[in-house]
Amino acid sequence: MTSTNTDLGEAHVLLTGATGFVGQAILERLLTDHAGTRISVLVRRKGATTAQQRVENLLRKTVFQPWRDAVGEEEARRILRERVSVLEGDLGSVPALPADLDLVLHSASTVSFDPPIDKAFETNVGGATGLYGALLAAGADPHVVHISTAYVNGARKGIVAERAVDHDVDWRLEEASSKQARERVEFSSRRPEALRRFLHEARGEVGKVGPQAVAEAAEAARKRWVDAQLVDRGRLRAESLGWTDVYTLTKALAERVAEELWAGDGHRLSVVRPSIIESAVSHPYSGWIDGFKVADPLILAYGRGQLPEFPGVPDSVLDIIPVDYVVNAILAAAANPAPASEPQYFHVASGKSNPLPFHEMYENVNEYFTANPIPAEEGPIAVPSWRFPGVRRVERALASREQRTAQAERLVSRLPATTRSRKWLDLIQSAKHELETMRGYTDLYRAYVQTEIIFDDSRAKALHAGLPDALREDRGFDVSVIDWHHYFQQVHFPSITTLTRAFANRNAGGAKARKALPERTDVVAVFDLEGTVLEANLVEQYLWLRLADKGAALYPREAARILATFPTYLAAERRARGEFIRSFLRLYKGMRTADIQRLVEGRVGRQLRAHLLTEALQRVAEHRAAGHRTVLVTGGIDLVTASVAPYFDEVIAGRMHERDGVLTGYLATPPLVDEARAAWLKHYAAEHGLNLGKSYGYGDSHADRAWLSLVGNPTAVNPDAHLYRYARSKRWDVADWTRKGATPPAAAAAPNND
Repeated sequence: MTSTNTDLGEAHVLLTGATGFVGQAILERLLTDHAGTRISVLVRRKGATTAQQRVENLLRKTVFQPWRDAVGEEEARRILRERVSVLEGDLGSVPALPADLDLVLHSASTVSFDPPIDKAFETNVGGATGLYGALLAAGADPHVVHISTAYVNGARKGIVAERAVDHDVDWRLEEASSKQARERVEFSSRRPEALRRFLHEARGEVGKVGPQAVAEAAEAARKRWVDAQLVDRGRLRAESLGWTDVYTLTKALAERVAEELWAGDGHRLSVVRPSIIESAVSHPYSGWIDGFKVADPLILAYGRGQLPEFPGVPDSVLDIIPVDYVVNAILAAAANPAPASEPQYFHVASGKSNPLPFHEMYENVNEYFTANPIPAEEGPIAVPSWRFPGVRRVERALASREQRTAQAERLVSRLPATTRSRKWLDLIQSAKHELETMRGYTDLYRAYVQTEIIFDDSRAKALHAGLPDALREDRGFDVSVIDWHHYFQQVHFPSITTLTRAFANRNAGGAKARKALPERTDVVAVFDLEGTVLEANLVEQYLWLRLADKGAALYPREAARILATFPTYLAAERRARGEFIRSFLRLYKGMRTADIQRLVEGRVGRQLRAHLLTEALQRVAEHRAAGHRTVLVTGGIDLVTASVAPYFDEVIAGRMHERDGVLTGYLATPPLVDEARAAWLKHYAAEHGLNLGKSYGYGDSHADRAWLSLVGNPTAVNPDAHLYRYARSKRWDVADWTRKGATPPAAAAAPNND
């Protein structure tokens, strides 16, 4: 048996990917167990945070907690300053590297299986060329440990050896083609027919919000389409070349870059290929993990009941490896370089030495979440039982459910906005999310839960076997000793559910418990009128006026006239709120201003106040008591809203054009709705020195989205389906206000004008 060296001595080490999952764990091991090493880390700036600050902030990570506790906070920072040098840059623009490097640990790469093809090549292949080019330019001759993935072996069956992947793909040509793919797809996305489609969809989605919202939504849709096309191209290109996805393809080509540019130039190269990396068995502590990793979203989706079935092959092997085993293998390989120009390869995997069948993984997940169900508002979530019916049956069932859910959403979105319809929308959105989750995971994980590939780990086992007996328990990586049932039940599942438990009972976007309003004089509370403060729309207000003016005999005739033109008004309302207001207010043509004022001061005013929402008036009173400026803003006309003005500090309403005291049917100014209201609010806040980030807004219509988005505390009140979905997605407050069960606060009571 060959003895395995474990001493890195006083090596000068370059580490890439130090802020990532594996990189953090490598850095921690270097600091704790290899005290003689000097470490250079290549880290990019992130926004205003410098690379140096990002590295210093790493000490707050839980991976360093045991070390910090052992040496003390100040000593840990001193060691970091003395032993770790920060090189600011990234693999796309590598700065000048030290010429005295002894060891390079290259762990940086994309962590996504399905990125756009150009991004995957830029990070994985372009990053490798940038690094090895910079090393050659520096004149350094370090031993390079290139950290890859076992899945570079592609879509194969049977056992694969620890050696270079056998392929003849030209990585230079593929990299150049990936860049051209972005240019071609970007060009296609700007063709007139494509832009018409994006605009049409955007108008249907946010047309009522305003033209800028339409433009933003259309451009966002274009970018999503571009990314989707590039993701699809990456997947197809990978499959056409024999890989499962673009991630594994580009990782394989990055290995070829290392083999050609580094080992081919007479340097030492070791390639370490872990399989699916998950939480630590014991170091730095049992269960350590930094965020969710490859298998975790699938595990948690099952625990949340979102995967009633899954197209996995029950007797396929799911190859999982704990992160501390991976780090131990990397550092063992680092201390035992191969001869120059003779790369060595290590599979750090479990499939051959300690196989985990997919059905056993499922049984473990089912057992854990049955005993430890994820809590929800309606009670603990019951997990499903899988029967493994096969890919085609799962696909058919999924497509059928998607179609039924889409039909239900279209139907409910057309219903009047009520508490019940919003509950139905919640159920539909939950079902949509479940289906999207299942569709995404089915597409993403299919290759990994149906694989028949087995990774030979003979060289990795030999490397472990050569470790000194005294170090094997701490620095070893013998996967055959892992008890999978214990690992999942006692180590891994508790570690990942701990990351989610704090959010399990959170009301995602629903109404929050009302808190006392902070007292301040630099904020405004803006209220919409119809549907938010008043339980009556513009049509009802007009009919009240006509009935009070002409008597009951006219009411059926006027109602019939409005009903006959209702489709026209409805179409205008669906297109734009402002268009509807302009169209409907034409009915006021010929009415006398004095008559409207008289009616509003009397019968119509009382009728309007009787339809004010009590909870809205209570909220207005709370804002006024806290010193907030309260403003009512409406697209309706000032003649009608005069009766509610005493409740507010200010009322901003439309004004109709008149001639000799008679209304012409035209507005004197454009209606203050959607983006026009947003522009007004910005100007109003600047004019009065108000802090919009601390201010409040209350609206009920999707058209209110533009201005509600400007305030720091938006509330969707009795929202329509579109606003309700948007508010939920943005985690806004949602309120159902009524005029029942309470009396208006005395402080806000309006005068009784007879």
